[in-house]
Amino acid sequence: CWEVRKHNSSEWCRFIQSNPDCRLEGGFLDYLQGVFCVFPPRLLPLAVTLYALWLLYLFIILGVTAEKFFCPNLSAISTNLKLSHNVAVFSLTSPLHGVTFLAFGNGAPDVFSAVVAFSDPRTAGLAIGAIFGAGVFVTTVVAGGIALVKPFTAASRPFLRDVIFYMVAVFLTFMILYFGRITLGEALGYLGLYIFYVFTVVLCTWIHRRQRGEGLPPPGSWEPEMPTDTEERESSGTNSGDYGEEYRPLLPSQETSLRILTTALSPLDYRKWRRKPWYWRVFKAFKVPVELVLLLTVPVVDPDKDDLNWKRPLNCLHVLTSPLLCVLTLKSGTYGLYQIQGVFPVWGLIMLVGSVLAIIIFITTSNEEPPKYHCVFAFLGFLASAMWINAAATELVNILRTLGIIFQLSNTVLGLTLLAWGNSIGDTFSDLTMARQGYPRMAFSACFGGIIFNILVGVGLGCLLQMTSSQLVVKLEPDSLLVWILAGALGLSLVFSFVSVPAQCFQLGKAYGICLILYYLAFLCVALLTEFRVIRLSAA
Repeated sequence: CWEVRKHNSSEWCRFIQSNPDCRLEGGFLDYLQGVFCVFPPRLLPLAVTLYALWLLYLFIILGVTAEKFFCPNLSAISTNLKLSHNVAVFSLTSPLHGVTFLAFGNGAPDVFSAVVAFSDPRTAGLAIGAIFGAGVFVTTVVAGGIALVKPFTAASRPFLRDVIFYMVAVFLTFMILYFGRITLGEALGYLGLYIFYVFTVVLCTWIHRRQRGEGLPPPGSWEPEMPTDTEERESSGTNSGDYGEEYRPLLPSQETSLRILTTALSPLDYRKWRRKPWYWRVFKAFKVPVELVLLLTVPVVDPDKDDLNWKRPLNCLHVLTSPLLCVLTLKSGTYGLYQIQGVFPVWGLIMLVGSVLAIIIFITTSNEEPPKYHCVFAFLGFLASAMWINAAATELVNILRTLGIIFQLSNTVLGLTLLAWGNSIGDTFSDLTMARQGYPRMAFSACFGGIIFNILVGVGLGCLLQMTSSQLVVKLEPDSLLVWILAGALGLSLVFSFVSVPAQCFQLGKAYGICLILYYLAFLCVALLTEFRVIRLSAA
């Protein structure tokens, strides 16, 4: 499909329509048809600009969905499964929650993007580029930024453990790329290695506590209290009680169902809107449509609230909208539009059943107290938010492939730049904010711990889902020299940190941060020069 730009502009549309390689897998929009058939050739810059803006908005959708809907429901599920309390001999709170549920929540956009990219051999380079590119970015720019913002002493054993596991994962991926394929056993080995990593984290934490003789800490004491921005909760259906005593009504009153619904569906807090600067308002204005649609379709259970965020009219509406969303986004609506016996569509059946259940729940519950089965809404919200992330990731991969065809760029360079930056920007701001607030060790540990989940689960699960009973091997053939430069750069950055951090007695300052950032800039220059054929292997 890359040959399209070599033809005359009058033949672009015919070439796209007749070439099977130009068909995008999944997704709701055909971006190649749009740019080469809908827009005339002279308006190609306009089409690219619109696609770039849509690409940015897709990153916003991914970030908002993961942060305000996916992660809270994941946390509620872990609470309902009793993973946040002391279990048997030792506490599983800090290690198990951090390396499973928290890692899954933070890495959801990366993993879903990788799974979608691996689903098509033509876009597998995007997944490799994004996983390796995000690894280089996080372990250099983000880790270096933390050292610049707040020099600190790193936790020695967790750092060495995470770097060793990550180096093993990178080496395994390097070997798979060298042989050009991944088998069923190797894909399961990736997931098994992550399970072993989780077990190691739990065991090391338990041994450390035994050595210190501190006994069992109370639930949640492993994590220092950090300042929170109440704005982060406003999209989950807030009320006046969420903003402190100042805004609490003097006398208790029962709100009507209509008022509860309108309040829960409002993604804006007007008091906060007046206090915030103009750039916050502009960004919030872009997020409001996304948050409104998500509030309509994704329930959120909050164990920290007295009412568990039970909004009776809205939650009854979710019984209808969430299953409808899931069936209409699965396989881009293929299953939802399927007609039973050629007469009745599946989405119609979902609406019928959902409406009956919503009416039953509305009649048998009250506005003041959540029902005993309210925890089911956490699983429903988790599934609905996962479907939103998967749909946005599918569009993201398709639009990146389209931009690659327009500009004649490889999937690998798009993955290590746009996709890696977009998926890492949220972690970057959160880690730097955490360091600025006085928790650099926690932020630094997140740099190396989170990306282990992304590479092991992203590659392992992404390839495993593409295997069938007749095809137990997935081909992963590097498409250029850039893949090897990317893998080598990531390995070299890990070796540098593995040697230099202990050499500094784990005391990390501005010199370490500057070295890491300069390393990333040098790597980026080499990667771009390789992509544009300035650096290339000589034909021997």
